[in-house]
Amino acid sequence: MTTLLGPIGSALNKRGLTLAMALALVVLVAAPLATILVQTLYPSSAAWGDVLASRLSQNLFWRPTINTMIIGLGVAAGCVLLGGFLAWLVVMTDIPGRPAIAFMATLPFMIPSFATALAWGTVFRNGRVGGGGGLLEGLGFAVPDWLSWGMTPTIVVLIAHYYSLAFTVIAAALATVNGDLVEAAQMTGASRKRILFGIVLPVVTPAIIAGGSLAFAGAVSNFAAPALLGLPVRMQTLSTRLFGMIEIGQTERGYVLAILLIGISAIFLGLGNRMLSGRRSFATIGGKGAKPRCFALGGARLPLTMAAWVICILTTILPILLLVAASLAPSSLSLFSDWTLHYWIGSSDPAFARGQPGIFHNPLLLSALTTTLILGASVALAANIIGILIAVALTRQKVPVLSNLVSQLSFLPMLLPGIAFAAAYIALYGAPIGPLPALYGTKLLLALALTAAMLPFAVQTGRATVSQISGDIDEAARMTGAGFFRRLGAITLPLAARGLAAGLLITFVNVIGDLAITILLYTPTSPLLAVLSYSYASDGFHQFANAVTLVILIISMLATGAATLLRGRRRQSFT
Repeated sequence: MTTLLGPIGSALNKRGLTLAMALALVVLVAAPLATILVQTLYPSSAAWGDVLASRLSQNLFWRPTINTMIIGLGVAAGCVLLGGFLAWLVVMTDIPGRPAIAFMATLPFMIPSFATALAWGTVFRNGRVGGGGGLLEGLGFAVPDWLSWGMTPTIVVLIAHYYSLAFTVIAAALATVNGDLVEAAQMTGASRKRILFGIVLPVVTPAIIAGGSLAFAGAVSNFAAPALLGLPVRMQTLSTRLFGMIEIGQTERGYVLAILLIGISAIFLGLGNRMLSGRRSFATIGGKGAKPRCFALGGARLPLTMAAWVICILTTILPILLLVAASLAPSSLSLFSDWTLHYWIGSSDPAFARGQPGIFHNPLLLSALTTTLILGASVALAANIIGILIAVALTRQKVPVLSNLVSQLSFLPMLLPGIAFAAAYIALYGAPIGPLPALYGTKLLLALALTAAMLPFAVQTGRATVSQISGDIDEAARMTGAGFFRRLGAITLPLAARGLAAGLLITFVNVIGDLAITILLYTPTSPLLAVLSYSYASDGFHQFANAVTLVILIISMLATGAATLLRGRRRQSFT
């Protein structure tokens, strides 16, 4: 074994590692995307005409595209306003409890969007479709359709889910605003409003654009919220329409929609980057350190503090409490009475819930739980192994052109809608490739797609960790004759252990809460928790859907807490 690893390690010491990672990324990322384009053109390009210029195009593309754009722009604007407001309060004002508000503002992104959608339905759902009404209808309020279903609830739910992205980006930018600029403006008699709109806002405009672009990309590709809140009233987006085409076997049309969805996301992200590139003359970090200047809120301190906590509670704590109540109440019309554990541990009873047993008496739940945990752990391990190898290649063994290709391909999945990415994997690996069998309907295909989708998280974590390890240590070991694998196992991995463990947990959380990729690629004989929750909700069994969603949330919170603890210990080890 040692004699075999020696030549391999020697090759990797040169350009082999970077080349190997480039080939892996071509297989995992570039090839599936190229395949969907080829399959829409050969042997026939009729699918493009069907989607864009036929009697069906209005329902296939144009109407879903308009809905998608409205949702994307609405969510981007809402996230910038909400996330920017909280970021300003936390970074630049004297509001009390800023660390707690900052922590609460980052949590909604860890809650799957379908959980927030289910919580919305628990309160605002009316009796228009099966499953009964929600809490407000039970209290005697006539809930209009526009508040229960369709565009408005979808936008609100997605804002609640994605505003954490805008908050994180804008808060980081505000923290770099030099307090000397603000102090100089105050000395000249400028009002707080003038300082905010004349100095602070122009300086952080790039961050605002970046936060809005990320929220837009996430919203247009989101499947769960429009599926749960829009499909019952036939509101289609590109992601739900794409899923429908694949599900009924019209794969070529689905691939066209996938390409168009990727194109829309790329165009708006490109526009955002173009706007950012034109504003790079704003320099806010100089050689002389300066803390951000805090505004004294005066009489507005209490109401703004209350507003911040209301936002945080409505988007984090309240959805979870509603899901708990809705998983125990026989009817959403009366959430806080006649609670029962039947939906959790009850046996099958024909007179109750149409004979459905509690989730822990449902063999599908136990199978889904096992499959989800194994898949999450396997994908997290595989993605982070590839991620650390890419990080080493980019940090220690830079190769002109090739390193840039590896860097770009490793980040590309972050920009691709999950459901379009799943369609690309069906296109390439769903059919036999030479001697290789078709992978469609197998767990391996799902694992490969999720591994590729999680690479941006793994690579960024790996690069941040590896860059903190001095290259002198690795160079000293190399000079003593230690091969690549020996240096990786004896030096890099032990020193990067805590950072990599945090990366593993973060990837794991993203996998178990994913619905966009898994909804197309899961195997019916072994469903995943996210798909099981969606299936329950689609069939009108909202209590069971809420219970399964809480299982996902509990697992996610435990993993997120462990990752936060590891990151905290890692930071302490460097101080």
